[in-house]
Amino acid sequence: MPTAVALLTRDLRVHDNPVLGAAASADHAVPVFVLDDVILRGGHRSPNRVAFLLDCLRDLRRELRELGGDLLITRGDPVREVVGLAERFDAATVHVAADVSAYATGRARRLSKALSGAGRELVVHDTVVTVAAPGELAPQSRDHFAVFTPYFRHWREHHTRGLHPAPKALRLPPLRPGGIPGRADLVDGDVSPSLPTGGESEGRRLLDDWLDDGVHHYASDQDRLARDGTSRLSAYLHFGCVSPTEIAQRVGESDGERAFLRQLAWRDFHHQVLAARPGSAWNDYRTRNDHWRTDHEELAAWRDGRTGVPLVDAGMRQLATEGWMHNRARLVTASFLTKSLYLDWREGARHFLRLLVDGDIANNNMNWQWVAGTGTDTRPNRVLNPTRQAERYDPDGAYVRRYVPELADLAPPEIHEPWRLGEEELRRRDYPPPLVDLMDAARRFRAARGKD
Repeated sequence: MPTAVALLTRDLRVHDNPVLGAAASADHAVPVFVLDDVILRGGHRSPNRVAFLLDCLRDLRRELRELGGDLLITRGDPVREVVGLAERFDAATVHVAADVSAYATGRARRLSKALSGAGRELVVHDTVVTVAAPGELAPQSRDHFAVFTPYFRHWREHHTRGLHPAPKALRLPPLRPGGIPGRADLVDGDVSPSLPTGGESEGRRLLDDWLDDGVHHYASDQDRLARDGTSRLSAYLHFGCVSPTEIAQRVGESDGERAFLRQLAWRDFHHQVLAARPGSAWNDYRTRNDHWRTDHEELAAWRDGRTGVPLVDAGMRQLATEGWMHNRARLVTASFLTKSLYLDWREGARHFLRLLVDGDIANNNMNWQWVAGTGTDTRPNRVLNPTRQAERYDPDGAYVRRYVPELADLAPPEIHEPWRLGEEELRRRDYPPPLVDLMDAARRFRAARGKD
């Protein structure tokens, strides 16, 4: 086989990459990443993710050059760009990873049609983005699991594919790989000040450190907000800097490792739901006939971390600062928006996608629907009381203190319920009173859902 093209998308790594490995078996391999203007300039453009992506591309280029190859970088419509490359280098095959969003599946269909018309083949590789391919695990007479627990039982029992070693060498045809643009060339807007560094090298370092130590405490620490008790691997999984299959095979049997593996399965679960129901990215998976309120001031206060509810504000400020938020805080802030303020989950999902380095449609939007009660949660009307959540998962207030300095000198219970101090003291601290009474808000939500 003379030349093959590896279209890299969410698999920006050399280890355990079936797409790159298949292309490397040809006489010449052309690894390419297309900067897609539809994604870069779309409604959910994110300076944070673009900054992380550019780190990933720089790191991947360095790794490929060490193997004798390079990373070709182009910009435009991926179908047009890849078809043009295949013609230029007379490539018989193009390899790409399967993905689940409506845009990704549509891109693959267009690319397959365009290549086949020229006598070329698109090879789509499953289990690159996920451990189990969407649709691989399904109950009888249905195309996907709608409840996580039975999915997880099957997921644990399914056989993962073998790991692909990094290619020993790559052979490039003559080409000019193109430069890596600056962030300002691709997207407007500032980045969060404390973004992580992207790339496979950093992702594998984090993974090794996590599996050596942190994961063993995960069962007890995963919900403790003030501790760095989570892996921080989500962005590296989103961009494919680390392989979910490799993680699944390296995780052992301690309580912490089993708890962590469950979270990896949740990721696959949401991907298989979206693959089966692509419309649920922005439409209710299970409608509750909600008539969401519209209140631009409350929505802005939530985005800015100025709701007057300390745990909610801490989570939103962590998001703005780091482009990441602790998972427990994600649940609490999402519950507050949808069930305490009764504002549309889509508004929250859009804001998260603008800031989250790990933001993708499957995990972000299906988790938002789970919290809002329009998704796969079997208890759709549960309300997470942020004060009770703070008392349980941030008992001494350390997480709130870190991100809400206006309250840093307070101890429990006032740090969790600063309204006890009175309006005058709150004004002195420049901290707002709560947008809603939490008990009244819960009653309003239940009434709206017809549960009173």
